[in-house]
Amino acid sequence: MNVLSIQTGKPEPTPAKSGLTGHFKKPVTGPVQIGPLGLSGDTICDLDNHGGVDQAVYLFGEPDRVWWQTELGRELPAGFFGENLLISDLLSADLAVGDKLTIGNVMLEITAPRIPCATYAAHIGDPQAIKQFYRAARPGAYARVLQTVQITAGQPVEFTSYNGDRILIIESTRHYLRHFDDPDFLARVLTVPAHHKLRALAQERLSKHAPETGPTSV
Repeated sequence: MNVLSIQTGKPEPTPAKSGLTGHFKKPVTGPVQIGPLGLSGDTICDLDNHGGVDQAVYLFGEPDRVWWQTELGRELPAGFFGENLLISDLLSADLAVGDKLTIGNVMLEITAPRIPCATYAAHIGDPQAIKQFYRAARPGAYARVLQTVQITAGQPVEFTSYNGDRILIIESTRHYLRHFDDPDFLARVLTVPAHHKLRALAQERLSKHAPETGPTSV
């Protein structure tokens, strides 16, 4: 695999309720600094739902982009899905929480799937866009940055599979759509380096279902 292109976004108007978005990302040339909160020059407008250390970088694979291009019947340039890195030969359906991608001295760790929002639907221009995104099971992936340095388009990407319980990101999406109602899945979440919001939710819900223990008799 290699990095086909690197994208960052500036604030732009959107018909979605947020008003402004950094979703419309464009390729940049030359080295780009990448840190714990993402790429230098990239903009996150909705900080409550996007960005942060566990959503620092959004990855999308070229096979998924090409599939979507056929599905939507139009040209989809790099950055169309709001991705920071477009990577050759990367199939997001195969990614699991904890998988690592190494690009030079940069190391990224997969944390979660992308969840489509109103800005995405407005960008596509189809009221069924969000449902279509879920059905496609090609969501791209968010990652945290474990090692920081500059990256450049064209660099090779080394993939390292997580060596624990493999929770595929599309599996996480399915449980999201079921409102995370499966305690067995939530227990698994706590064994992997998942997004901190999902780990917090899992801890909260499992603690509510934990059996209460009374005083021990002597």
